[in-house]
Amino acid sequence: MAATHVNARVQRHREALRMAGLRPVQIWVPDTRRPGFAEECRRQSHLVAEADRADRDMQQWMDDALKDLDGWAN
Repeated sequence: MAATHVNARVQRHREALRMAGLRPVQIWVPDTRRPGFAEECRRQSHLVAEADRADRDMQQWMDDALKDLDGWAN
């Protein structure tokens, strides 16, 4: 009977969210437990870092953007 109570509570919660104008969305994300996941993250991170180092225009744009942030937060 406890499962029925939980199911009813979840259903009420979902109905309230729908009434608030929301809808459920299912997304698929990489399985971080999969063998090789960390190594693939490192590989891709290194590729991005190399591309960033090679892109002087992007680096200048980022530096300029950081200058614009002065005074936004205390």
